[in-house]
Amino acid sequence: MSRRNFPFVRRQTLARHPSAFLLAAQLLSLGLYTAFDDAASGRVLLSALGVLVLVLAVWVVNRSPAVNWIAWLLAVPAAVLSLLGLLVNQDLLVWAALFEAALYFYTAGSLIAYMMGDYRVTLDELFAAGATFTLLAWGFAYLYLVCQAWSPGCFTGAIDPEQPRTFVELLSLSFTNLSATGLGDVMPITPPARVLVMLEQFTGIGYVAVVVSRLVGLTITRHDRKRAS
Repeated sequence: MSRRNFPFVRRQTLARHPSAFLLAAQLLSLGLYTAFDDAASGRVLLSALGVLVLVLAVWVVNRSPAVNWIAWLLAVPAAVLSLLGLLVNQDLLVWAALFEAALYFYTAGSLIAYMMGDYRVTLDELFAAGATFTLLAWGFAYLYLVCQAWSPGCFTGAIDPEQPRTFVELLSLSFTNLSATGLGDVMPITPPARVLVMLEQFTGIGYVAVVVSRLVGLTITRHDRKRAS
């Protein structure tokens, strides 16, 4: 392949598999959170990465059957409030978290509509299945962050139980609930927190039962048809 054709191929790949890049950004965030979550400089880097993820989320929505302007209506305030909260007043980070949660849920719903829109399973839809799972996990983690800000002490943990939980701890709790693994050292101890946890558990079971099982079934059916022909 010539160098002249490489940019075109790259653009084609980006256009065909936008969900893969959103999923990659989310997974990259996990690695960065483990390294920088407790450092001030790390929070700056993670805020910048968060803005990138928001842009990717809007980009994915633009290629799925959803109204693009709604995504921008959520992404712009989330990004602006995140930066203002980091530079001016940290109280604004709570409102930024609300907008981010709304954007992640909206994008997840758009990807689910995209995956449920036909009876073919493409490679991008498989990436979308993984990206949707991470979007739901991040969305609930941000809701946990808001719940903790508005109701201090609603979560406790094995280490420093009286201290507020870090975002990584809340994100770990979110992944645990969404995947129904039942593992973790963070627990909800107030009614609002428990309700959020129950809602996420219900969401995780419904996502696997309806969306993932459908993709698996369609993939198996497609392979069976190929063998029969």
